Amino acid sequence: MIRTAAVVGAGIGGMAAALSLARRGVAVTVHERAPAFDDVGAGLQIGPNGVHVLRALGLGAELDAHAARPRAVEMRDGLSGRLVAAVDMAAAEGRYGAPYLQLHRADLLAVLTEAATGAGATLRFASEIDPGAPPQADAVIAADGVRSAFRRRALPDVAPAFTGQVAWRALVPHGAAADGLDPGRTLLFMGPGRHVVVYPLRGGALWNLVAVEARDAWTAEGWTAVADVERMRAGFAGWCAPVTRLLAAVGEGREWGLFAHGALPRWHRGNVALLGDACHPMLPFLAQGATMAIEDAWVLADCLERHGDVPAALAAYERARKPRVTRVQRAAARNARLYHLPPGPLRAGLRAGMAGVGALAPGGLLARFDWLYGHDVTGGAG
Repeated sequence: MIRTAAVVGAGIGGMAAALSLARRGVAVTVHERAPAFDDVGAGLQIGPNGVHVLRALGLGAELDAHAARPRAVEMRDGLSGRLVAAVDMAAAEGRYGAPYLQLHRADLLAVLTEAATGAGATLRFASEIDPGAPPQADAVIAADGVRSAFRRRALPDVAPAFTGQVAWRALVPHGAAADGLDPGRTLLFMGPGRHVVVYPLRGGALWNLVAVEARDAWTAEGWTAVADVERMRAGFAGWCAPVTRLLAAVGEGREWGLFAHGALPRWHRGNVALLGDACHPMLPFLAQGATMAIEDAWVLADCLERHGDVPAALAAYERARKPRVTRVQRAAARNARLYHLPPGPLRAGLRAGMAGVGALAPGGLLARFDWLYGHDVTGGAG
């Protein structure tokens, strides 16, 4: 087992990696270029596959204190509001041995950070690392996000492609738009060229909203740009009452262009490995970005524990993870197309088929996600 590790980036993936390594007795230093954490960000959905890891890291009680468990995910027509299909998420724990959870990003990050520092990890804010001069450690974990400087240095010719879609993210106080919204259900409103996802956070005090719209051009990747709220509302004019009420209650938010990333030719070089969004950024149409980083963290720490040679450990990590995250990336991209189908026979046929599967298949629509949610990297069932 390695003795020291440096983690670059104190996001969800970076802190999960720090905790996974610290729990195994590694001396971990986390370098975060920001001067402090803030409350930027919004909701996260963590599938049962991610909950398995967080529980294995000893965070079960903390998750229960902060997270909500949706009874269902409902897909609805954005214009009429009518139900298209529903996934019974209340059955997730019985089917996969862990629930489907929703919580604020800042809350999960705080839980991971407290656990990691409690396990001995050191967190250094305002610590910007040059990929050309990485920290001295047995292993360096680059968890520096979608615009990873480590990825750009290792693979300068790899560039993402704009998908033609832009997303908005906002938080709305519960009382501002409660009519027509069930706090026990995640709602996905679908329409031609756009969709809206909404679910509750922090005990129902907030609604988390993500809206996606097709657009011809965008320049910056990342989700910190201040949103043009009026443009967001205009893009969904004429939609059903729950959506328009929710958008009317938005005071401020963030927007970002969605970029597609293909599978990288490699994730590691020497003693440096990429993790999470640094090596496999996800489109947000399967709600697996944070969960894939959490899975990465466990598998990477496990490989470093089992292999005496660091390059061999990092190669084993890449072999174990790349096929899975590539499949998730592709599934998310497919969902983007399905959510935005225009009116016509294809859209009607798809939705009729979804409803039919939900009625007839054992486990309903949830069974379609067995490959995803039933995967447990900690070695449990599934």
